[in-house]
Amino acid sequence: MNEWNEALQYVRSRTDFVPRIAVVLGSGLGGFAEKIDVQAVVNYSDIPGFPRSTVAGHAGRFLFGTLRDVPVVLMQGRVHYYEGYSMREVVLPIRLMRLLGAQILLLTNAAGGINPAFSAGDLMCITGQIASFVPSPLIGENADELGPRFPDMSHIYDDTLTGCIRAAANKLNIPVRSGVYLQTSGPNYESPQEIRMYGLLGADAVGMSTACEAIAAVHAGMRVCGISCISNLAAGISPTPLTHAEVQQTADRVAPLFRALVENAVLRMAKTLSES
Repeated sequence: MNEWNEALQYVRSRTDFVPRIAVVLGSGLGGFAEKIDVQAVVNYSDIPGFPRSTVAGHAGRFLFGTLRDVPVVLMQGRVHYYEGYSMREVVLPIRLMRLLGAQILLLTNAAGGINPAFSAGDLMCITGQIASFVPSPLIGENADELGPRFPDMSHIYDDTLTGCIRAAANKLNIPVRSGVYLQTSGPNYESPQEIRMYGLLGADAVGMSTACEAIAAVHAGMRVCGISCISNLAAGISPTPLTHAEVQQTADRVAPLFRALVENAVLRMAKTLSES
């Protein structure tokens, strides 16, 4: 039995809700749940064989409900590779949301800014990614029922969905950057020398999540988009040592704008589903 079958059976025993859009809530976005008419709550800790989020500020539960009649599932807190889980375990929640019915995945995160034009508090629409510094979540036996052995990753971030984010930003007068996100394993922050290398590779922002989730989602046939909150300037760019408290403070400060952007973008994405 694949690792997600027991999890799927358990969640289905708790709710028959079928989401169309899945949203992973990164640091500072946990409060987005207040915008949802919640139909069911499932804690990660109650799901057999499921990884648990151990990071402060990550609640560790699925919320099923509607956002102005749009059926959504929210991951209120993600799990990370640095918590000691295998990559297959890290992306298990993504695969589960796909099997529950989600067709679109919106990934959000807090990230360090590498692009010298960025400032702490900026929001960045993810247009591409570099995942070469962490193991692929597809290593091991292929999940044939989800996707092919060798999936194409030419267009990970869906242009139409990215356009929905930009349109939402324009509507709300929220400045949004665009850039490439690079994932590292963590939990340590990067050295100034590593940041310079990542910049030379074309990365605009760096973090410890997201890219592996996007790979698993594309493998499973989901349409993917993403937004980073630039919570701090990366090592060697920032004049002060990096701390998780700084990341959380910036994420909390930007949260009202971030929540408004995600809400408007999700509503626009739902229209693309009805039109397809």
